[in-house]
Amino acid sequence: MSKNIIITGTSRGIGFELVHLFAKQGFNILALSRNAQPVNNMHFDNITSFAFDLCNQSDYQKVSKFIDKEWGHVDVLINNAGMLLNKPFVETTIADFEKVYRTNVFGVSEMIRTVLAFMNKGSHVVTISSMGGIQGSMKFPGLSAYSSSKGAVITLTELLAEEYKDSGISFNALALGAVQTEMLEEAFPDYQAPTTALEMANYILDFALNGQKFYNGKTLQVSNSTP
Repeated sequence: MSKNIIITGTSRGIGFELVHLFAKQGFNILALSRNAQPVNNMHFDNITSFAFDLCNQSDYQKVSKFIDKEWGHVDVLINNAGMLLNKPFVETTIADFEKVYRTNVFGVSEMIRTVLAFMNKGSHVVTISSMGGIQGSMKFPGLSAYSSSKGAVITLTELLAEEYKDSGISFNALALGAVQTEMLEEAFPDYQAPTTALEMANYILDFALNGQKFYNGKTLQVSNSTP
């Protein structure tokens, strides 16, 4: 039986590559992004894509209606959408922090809450975090809002794994190191990452399909640089 996969943040970068990889393997995909056009251009019968904003409450109802009507259940949710802000802390406003957290934390929790009702034993929630959210990892000036938000979803993952441990649904996070994406280029124009979006997408695909057999409530550090 083909698995039903939901991926957020699919208009570019890792999310876009993930949709393509899953679709080529024959899985049913719901691709969610504020800009649905890039995924619509793929022309796969097993991909559904519509415009979706993590900050818009009514958009979650669209997701619920789609799952209820078309699928009935969800096997994998990949919380990939994220917002990166590179700005000195003293210049960062409450509005800046709210904007980052609304996407990276509140959007993740609301998406999980929406999809959980359709998940069964063996389902897997994978949240894409960052090495910047790992306690004791190397930190970078300008990423106070971003990295702290990524730390928040790591703790959320641990809490949900405990709260739902009797359900058979697994929750894990992947703390990614630097990946060469448009988002990284916008925040750090001169930086060249050692890993491509496609390389990371291949890793995430395998983990999303199989990681729940070995992990629950865990954060894996997916980075080839030290410290």
